[in-house]
Amino acid sequence: MKTSKPIPKISVIIPTCNNEKTIKHTIQSVLNQTFTDLELIVINDGSEDSTLEVVTKIQDSRIKVFSYSNAGGNVSRNRGLDHAVGEFVSFLDADDLWTPDKLQSQLKALQKNVTAKVAYSWTDYIDENGQFLLSGKRINVNGNGYEKLLLNNFLENGSNPLIYRKALITLGGFDESLKAAQDWDMWLRLASNFDFICVPSVQILYRISSNSVSSNLVRQEKTCLQVLEKAYKEKPSTLKQSWNISLANLYKYLTCKALQKPFNRQKGLASARFLWKYFINDPSRFQNINFSLKLFLKIVILFTSPTLLYSIRNRREVKSQKAETLLNIWVA
Repeated sequence: MKTSKPIPKISVIIPTCNNEKTIKHTIQSVLNQTFTDLELIVINDGSEDSTLEVVTKIQDSRIKVFSYSNAGGNVSRNRGLDHAVGEFVSFLDADDLWTPDKLQSQLKALQKNVTAKVAYSWTDYIDENGQFLLSGKRINVNGNGYEKLLLNNFLENGSNPLIYRKALITLGGFDESLKAAQDWDMWLRLASNFDFICVPSVQILYRISSNSVSSNLVRQEKTCLQVLEKAYKEKPSTLKQSWNISLANLYKYLTCKALQKPFNRQKGLASARFLWKYFINDPSRFQNINFSLKLFLKIVILFTSPTLLYSIRNRREVKSQKAETLLNIWVA
């Protein structure tokens, strides 16, 4: 007698292109999940390095690898969605990591809150070597999160939520015309139709690297504006005053992004332009004047003495790492 193979509860989709340095650790963070009833779909998006070789060496029956010519992240996510069979789906970028309890916690939250179709957690940021950089947003939204998501992307990245697969299929998957901000666009479309539930715990470690998609600031600005304009157009009843808040938060994010390493004159010019747009759109610009002045001072230092800015950043990173180590020791 032939026995049908049991369908996994969760499908995890990892699009990857030339991620030979990080893909093994990313996959391992999935295989180390406390929830084990999953399939791991790796979409090799035309990698030209040893990414495919690294992946195929990992022995686990839950891994399924599909190779295509390079088409970009959106197409790869949709290709993975076409292969997925799980009731729930979660996407993971090939250089990010999950804590071991991520899937189990999010699944439990969705099963307890049957009206919610999307569960998300909190994010911390790591560098190219996996070292802690900074904490992400700690925003707890349950139920209808559309208007708050318009103000800023509190999910922060594409490696975060666990989603009912049928909800993604209903919306037609990711918008393949977008060159960036595709995750924010998808979360907005989901929030427009379904409730969210928050798991108030850090479970995503997002890697900041100089060659990431989000490091192209001009493209990021253009696409984010495109996503916002489309979202507000689809929901004309949204308060008009929130448009300026959305713009202010976007340009605050872009300013801070431009002031991250590596420092150069081009990013300095971009940060000055972003800061000005943040200031003129911020309804609370005078209450936030101290923050704006701090950003302005960093921009001045970037132009006059970039080595000083490197020194300040390095000292802060050392202090953050020491504090994190002490906290871990105390918890242990």
